Amino acid sequence: MNDLRIKAGKRAFEIVKDGGFNLDAVTAYFAPAAGPRWLVSSGFDLTLMQQGALGRKRPVLLAGVSAGAWRFAAWLQPEQEKSYRALMKSYIGMTYRRKDTPETVLQSLIGIMNDYLEDDALTFALENKRYRLAVITARSRNLVASDQPLIQKAGMGLCYILNALSRSSIFHFTERVVFYNGPKPPAFCLRKDFQGRFIPFNEHNFKAAVLASGAIPLVVAGVRDIFEAPYGVYRDGGLTDYHLTMNYAPGDGELTLFLHHQERIIPGWLDKKLTNRRPPAEILDNVLMVFPTEQFVEKLPGGKIPDREDFLIFIDDPATRIRNWWEAVELSAHLGDQFLELVASGRIRDAVEKM
Repeated sequence: MNDLRIKAGKRAFEIVKDGGFNLDAVTAYFAPAAGPRWLVSSGFDLTLMQQGALGRKRPVLLAGVSAGAWRFAAWLQPEQEKSYRALMKSYIGMTYRRKDTPETVLQSLIGIMNDYLEDDALTFALENKRYRLAVITARSRNLVASDQPLIQKAGMGLCYILNALSRSSIFHFTERVVFYNGPKPPAFCLRKDFQGRFIPFNEHNFKAAVLASGAIPLVVAGVRDIFEAPYGVYRDGGLTDYHLTMNYAPGDGELTLFLHHQERIIPGWLDKKLTNRRPPAEILDNVLMVFPTEQFVEKLPGGKIPDREDFLIFIDDPATRIRNWWEAVELSAHLGDQFLELVASGRIRDAVEKM
């Protein structure tokens, strides 16, 4: 039994059904803000990495937010598989205490980053010809920029209320800032409907930008004044782009591959409880979304994908959480092979569903 479901937007569905799909059509691979849920993506990522499945004919854009950005930062490294596995080991093994603060959590994340991203490899990473990385961050504004917990919480509360009325109000509290490598900005940043700024990566801001993309408000301290970017406090890019919100492969016949942990696509972090809020249909037109089946999820420890609540549930028993998370990684290891087999055999034509 296949453990994956595949859904496609209108144009992507037509391409797959007509039998014209191959991985060379994928010009963007998107990784959402997912917290520890990214661990079930590990087998998929490693398989694509090992097989050199993406970027064979032209560079592929790796667009990542929060945990997605952390995943994709490893893809650029000289020893990408070694880097990715070092990220998994450090991430799964980190522990927190009840007395931890946003500042101490930030320090632990810096430790993880230093474990898997080597400073002397950054020049090579930024010159990668096969993969172009785009990391989405959120530069805080007004009350959300405060380091004082009560003020920041008040700002987030106001942001939530106004966001419920209009998604565009999120930009009164935060500005989308995209960091990228390559000779020119990603095509999605140059579209008329793009809201935000784009800043080229360099050896001095790479780690800070990736770190900031996962700095969850009220949980992780923000990253301040990133080199060669506008001054300010940078936080989790999921504030503006939790899941899929932009067309990352706007060219004719180009497709975006989107490995997700669930069926529902949520535009912004504050939209989670707004069940009627979805990305515009035209954003999904050329998207091929892959996600685990319910039957697969039921086989994972506790019958669920690892999530951030596990840190609280097992705060006094981190060994159980760590064991559960490694088991989830092991059970997910074959997902990439399943996907590539569907593509190679042509059975993806029968498996694909309309989004």
